[in-house]
Parts: sequence; C-alpha cells; structure tokens
Amino acid sequence: MTEIGSPVATPAAPTSGEASQFDSTAAKKQWQVILRRFARHKAALFGLIMFTILVLFAFLGGAIWKYSYTDLSFRRYLPPSADHPFGTDRLGGDMVALIIRGTQFSLQIAIFVAVLSTIIGVVLGALAGYMRGWVDAVISRFIDLILVIPSLVIAAVLVRNSFVVSVAGGGGSNWLIVALYLGLIMWLSIARVIRGMVLSLREKEFVEAARALGASTFRIVFRHILPNTIDVIIVNATLAIAQAVLLEAALSFIGLGVQTPDTSLGLMISLNKNELTLHPWLFFTPFVFIVLISLAVNFIGDGLRDAFDPRQKRVKA
Repeated sequence: MTEIGSPVATPAAPTSGEASQFDSTAAKKQWQVILRRFARHKAALFGLIMFTILVLFAFLGGAIWKYSYTDLSFRRYLPPSADHPFGTDRLGGDMVALIIRGTQFSLQIAIFVAVLSTIIGVVLGALAGYMRGWVDAVISRFIDLILVIPSLVIAAVLVRNSFVVSVAGGGGSNWLIVALYLGLIMWLSIARVIRGMVLSLREKEFVEAARALGASTFRIVFRHILPNTIDVIIVNATLAIAQAVLLEAALSFIGLGVQTPDTSLGLMISLNKNELTLHPWLFFTPFVFIVLISLAVNFIGDGLRDAFDPRQKRVKA
C-alpha cells in the first residue's frame, strides 16, 4: 500500500521521439485497416484489376502487338478475325493497334485532368474555407457562376477557340490543350466539398492550438487541416478520371475534342459513327473500352469511399 502523504508515481511523459514513433505506428495501423477494407470490397478489387489491365494494354500493348497503328496496308473493313481481332477500319488500319493508341491518349488525358483539377480544387477550396471573408466570397461566387453553365458547353467553347488558334498557327497536336481546359473546369465540385470540410475543421482544437503556437496560415492549412481530408481527396481524384474520360469522349464525338494526328477513344467513335449499321465493330469497340474504363474507375472509387469511411458497415475492418 502507498502511505498517506507519500508521492505517487506518475507515468513519464513520452519524449518527442516516442510521440513521433507512436504517431507513425498509429498511421500505419490505420492504413492497414483501410487496405483490409478495400481488399474485402469485391467490386473494387475487380475494378482495380480491370483498370490495371487497361493501363498495361494502353501503355505496353503497342510494344507487344504485331501491328502498328501507322500501318494502313490491310484491306479495308475486314471483320474481326484471328489475325485482326477487332477488324480493320476505313483506311485499312488494324483496330487493335488503333484501340491501343486511343486508350493510351484517353487515359493520359484523364489522369492529367484528375491531377490538375484536384490540385486546383483542393487549394482554392481550402483557402475559401479557412480564410472566409472576401476570399471565401470571391471563390464561392465564382464557383456558383460557373456551375450554372454546363461543363460541356464551357469546355466546347474553350477547346474550340484554342483549336482555331492552333490550326491558324500551324499546330496539329491538341490533346494537351483539351486536357488543360478540362482540368480548369472540373475542379468546382471538389472545391466545394473541401471548403465545407475545412469550415468544420478550422474550429477544431488542434487548429486552435496551432494558431496559438504562431503557425502560419500555410502551415495550418496544408500541414494540419488538409491531411484530415485525404480520404475525400483520393476518392474525388479517382472519380475525376472517369468523368474526364466521358467528357473528353463527348467533346471528341461532336468534333471539338482531340484532333488528328492525336487520337482518343472518343475521336474513334466520332470518326466511325456513320459505320454503325454496316460495320458496327468500328463503333462499338472503342465504345466498350470507354465503358470499361468508367466502370473500373467507379468501382475503385466506391471501394475507396467505403474503406476510408469509418461509419460504413458493408465492409468490416
């Protein structure tokens, strides 16, 4: 027994090194739980496998497949066969090689758009939510204004004008211009989501403590607040890939997206839309690949949302 008046032993406070080790261990355990949840999500695993296969097909298929997309020496409109599994097109090109090329361009556009729109949306949304006042008012009103106009209309106007300038200047390649403008209009939704989360997080105790210690606005926002929104950022960035694929395909279908000598799945559909009744494989093959990309990415996004959300019940830790 401890005598009355005798000092009571208290546990020693953890040192900074021990605290850092504890934080890293806790973070590692949290990521392990997230990965286990994702691994138990069958649709997400199927989507991840499908998306991996599509990426390998797009970026490594050209080195493996026996024909090149530049080879136009075959008979035109050959139906699918053992030698040409997807047939040949109106110019005598092998459709497998062309699909490989189109999928590569569509994926690189989508990934570029997802990264660019996520960066812009996260930064502006975080600043609006934390700074409030006139900064929040300007950013929020601009988002509301742009959201009134359909994204496809904005993208069509911007890409059309840039395409005219490119043609007038003698330029031929425009996929990067298309990706850039799509990225500049697809950040609106994630910015609103991040703004709402930051508005809530800015009142938390750890943010107040950081302010009291004299931390700068940049450090508070990017070091303390945004790491607590990483789940929303990852999920929205993933889903942005699917949205970008569909929006680029829509632009290319109406002739305002990717232009030759570049190509994409949407452009291939546009070029072969008149072949739907006579040579349907030319239209449906790129269409199926667009659907596969969108399904795979949406499955991955659903799995990530369930894995990150601690309140979900469908996938247990």
